[in-house]
Amino acid sequence: MRLVCISDTHGLHGEMPSVPPGDVVIHAGDCLRTGSLAALEEFTRWFGNLPYKHKILIAGNHDFCFERQHDLASKLCKENGITYLQDESTVIDGLTFYGSPWTPVYRKMAFTATEEQMFELRARIPDHTNVLITHGPALGILDFVPHERAHVGCFPLLKRMDQLLSLTAHIFGHIHESYGFAVRESDGVKFANASTCDVSYRPINPPIIIDLQEAT
Repeated sequence: MRLVCISDTHGLHGEMPSVPPGDVVIHAGDCLRTGSLAALEEFTRWFGNLPYKHKILIAGNHDFCFERQHDLASKLCKENGITYLQDESTVIDGLTFYGSPWTPVYRKMAFTATEEQMFELRARIPDHTNVLITHGPALGILDFVPHERAHVGCFPLLKRMDQLLSLTAHIFGHIHESYGFAVRESDGVKFANASTCDVSYRPINPPIIIDLQEAT
């Protein structure tokens, strides 16, 4: 199974690099800039027309309409053939995909939570999850912000991932500065910070491909 991973397109999906072939396209949140329902309507038409059998979307901290107008936002996804995951799972060809939008508290953004709340939210991730999709990274994994000289990922997420023995891939974005791919040596789990926009909000980073054929 070939996963095509993107994130943080911020309404600039029409300007991003072309998408390569694959089986599942995954958008790890921040598809919008200001989070309006009108902008989501345009995005879902574009995303829904991409040439993939399966399309998965989660929300990010800019995607306010999913928090404030959840039913309408979810309806737009469904009408365009998009699987929207908000703390829930879907199964594709025997693999369990789990999506969650939450990130640590930062300003007055959508889907943010305290560390105590994060432990509760991360506990909801099923033990048998194979592909985890969150908007933000786990602490210490593709989460470095150079101008702050700090790793800003989620500690509760890191702790929960250590308990997910069936995990094969974790896809996220949020920290534009740390776009990239990594493989954990201890267990072979693949990590993709698939932020399409760079730190200057230029949609220049190409999609990241994760091949799970060996895992299936």
